[in-house]
Amino acid sequence: MQEGLRPLGRERGWLVVLLVPTFIGLVFGTVGSIFATIIISLMKWDLISAPQFVGLQNFVALLSDKLFIKSITVTVSFALLYVPGTMIVSLLIALLLNRKLRGAGIFRTVYFLPAVSSAVAVGLVWSWIYAKDTGLLNYLLAGVGADPVAWLSARNALYSVVIVNIWGAVGEGAIIFLAGLQAVPHDYHEAAQVDGASSWQRFFRITLPLLTPSIFFQTIIATINAFQAFEYVYVLTRGANGASQIPTMVYSIWQNGFRWFNMGSASAQALVLAAILIVLTLIYNQLQKRWVVYE
Repeated sequence: MQEGLRPLGRERGWLVVLLVPTFIGLVFGTVGSIFATIIISLMKWDLISAPQFVGLQNFVALLSDKLFIKSITVTVSFALLYVPGTMIVSLLIALLLNRKLRGAGIFRTVYFLPAVSSAVAVGLVWSWIYAKDTGLLNYLLAGVGADPVAWLSARNALYSVVIVNIWGAVGEGAIIFLAGLQAVPHDYHEAAQVDGASSWQRFFRITLPLLTPSIFFQTIIATINAFQAFEYVYVLTRGANGASQIPTMVYSIWQNGFRWFNMGSASAQALVLAAILIVLTLIYNQLQKRWVVYE
């Protein structure tokens, strides 16, 4: 290797060989998919007959599509519950993991287990937990004399699904916050403690401000996850009346594309979803200049 870690001779050839699979996946799996979605959004196509070019008709139709408009409303409601819930629970877990406690290694494995588990398998387990007649939650309620609750009914489905999504996401969020907590210099806390600052004062005056980069990053990730929620929504509500009450945007895309075979409308909805996420990310990026503290 030369100065600055520049590859020499054969190393350049091996570098190209090793990067080829990544470039192929990037071109055909990511960039290619984006261009294909844009093209299909301008077509009327049911996967069987030949596609017909309709221009912006699919996008115009979305303006009067009550189901799609409802899916945006539901997704926003979902995000308003999911994002702060994930942030708070993840931060609390990270604060616990940052302490030297007995069994911390086991606890880290347990809380991160949902992040590496199959969403379908986890959803089926929670379906049993939420079941009205034979579910674990209602069994516990019956033990204290309470009436059973229809957790996946139209009234409660959104909150129930949000809880499961939060439970499945806190592992990744806690890791991000834990990394941020461990990056806070101990000297700051020691100096504040010498000055007589309490634990709460040190947390709000030192830890929390220096944790804002992690909070900013996790807010973006949680927002993207909220707008892309699908697996738990589908598994938990597929056989309940709640499915028609919490049609998230991705659920609406799946329904249009793979249930009604309206690929043009599904692609148009996917592009609208991407545009919403891009706009929100840009807004977050502008707002972070006012409150994120970089050491």
